[in-house]
Amino acid sequence: MELEIGRPLSCHGRLDKEIRVYDLLDSLQIPYQRIDHEAAMTMKDCQEIDLVLGATICKNLLLCNRQKTDFYLLMLPGDKAFRTGELSKKIGSSRLSFAGAEFMEEFLDITPGSLSVLGLMNDKGNRVKLLIDQELLTGEYIGCHPCTNTSSLRLRTRDLMEKILPAVHHTPTLVSLEP
Repeated sequence: MELEIGRPLSCHGRLDKEIRVYDLLDSLQIPYQRIDHEAAMTMKDCQEIDLVLGATICKNLLLCNRQKTDFYLLMLPGDKAFRTGELSKKIGSSRLSFAGAEFMEEFLDITPGSLSVLGLMNDKGNRVKLLIDQELLTGEYIGCHPCTNTSSLRLRTRDLMEKILPAVHHTPTLVSLEP
């Protein structure tokens, strides 16, 4: 694995949704670094990637309420445990559970294992509310997938918050989750 600057030289064989991520970042003039790697399905798979990337790849969870009417993308540090009751109380929602893969694909055009904040660019109806654990904002960089789990990107946290999220019309709700 090698850290590359920007988009791949050739996008041959890459998914359209991945190319759209590079197009978005380039149109916003956001610098980023990229690593191509074997499919990373779990946080454990991301450990070696984290070392090369120089940024912690955050844990991303797609959640919904019992009625499956409210959907949330939660970003939290990879080593932090998720407690559904704690988050439910903090955001004033009925008990949350994991949303099914069909919602991930319908709203974000992402398959399980590839969930990423960058998928919000595909959420044209703003069905998914973004929740970010405040601890993630303390680092200079955030690592995420470009809507596919065979590449990872390093973005400046400031660029995510100040450029990308406004461009994709999503305002995050900051939460402070216990370690």
